[in-house]
Amino acid sequence: MTGFASGKGTYAGFDWTWELRGVNGKGLDLRLRVPEWIAGLEAALRARLGKAMARGNVSLALRVVAENQAGTPSINAPQMQAVLAAMAQVEAAAMDQGLSLAPANAADILSLRGVLETSTEEQDTTDLSKALLADFEGVLESFLTMRATEGTALAMMLGAHLDDIARLTDEAAKAAEARKPEVAANLRRALAQVMENADGAEESRVAQELAMLAVKADVTEEIARLSAHVGAARELLAQGSPIGRKLDFLAQEFNREANTLCSKSQSTALTTLGLELKTVIDQMREQVQNVE
Repeated sequence: MTGFASGKGTYAGFDWTWELRGVNGKGLDLRLRVPEWIAGLEAALRARLGKAMARGNVSLALRVVAENQAGTPSINAPQMQAVLAAMAQVEAAAMDQGLSLAPANAADILSLRGVLETSTEEQDTTDLSKALLADFEGVLESFLTMRATEGTALAMMLGAHLDDIARLTDEAAKAAEARKPEVAANLRRALAQVMENADGAEESRVAQELAMLAVKADVTEEIARLSAHVGAARELLAQGSPIGRKLDFLAQEFNREANTLCSKSQSTALTTLGLELKTVIDQMREQVQNVE
């Protein structure tokens, strides 16, 4: 599920800003950009985020500025050399294509991340780290609230899909019952064909062929499993997250049963219902990817 939160704070001559973003993801991918000079902060934030959620691509950015402390700027020579080498490579490629690039000036290069660094005096950041972690709780709570709001809407949408699947499954059961006379007639014709060609055949082999014909026409198990999957999905929605992976697995099972139902239908009405089921299941699977 998606989410966004931001915040600002101040403590002991330091100002900071938070920005926390999250988008859908199959697993949990945490990307943190926090000041390295605050010892232990990144590990603590990563642990807190990992405890709060189980799925999503989440990025956290923290910018801390010291009041009245103008650090000494210095050039990161290795980073600058890497940038210059990359620029030379781009210019060479452009010349090969007959393109002319505008020349870069020193200000352009210094503005690139990592080329110009500002050093500050080393200090004990324990108290600052505690203040930041305490302030982060409010940002995280806002982020989780937004995700929960979206989750509520998503649960209602998934519930509607399950209602459609349950309805179509009931209609498929009625269609399967209505086609029984036609299926019985088809089996009798198939039986007659088998018996006509059964001279010299083993009795067990003939029985096996007849059983296979009956199984190919019976959709009772598929309908029963579809109904069971609906019940299981409703239970998952009721218990709350994290349920994304379980719902994803159930959606695959829904699709498997719908495919089998279509292949065994032997009826236009039942095939139509099977295709409608597949459409709703595909829509549900798409939304399931957003569930934590």
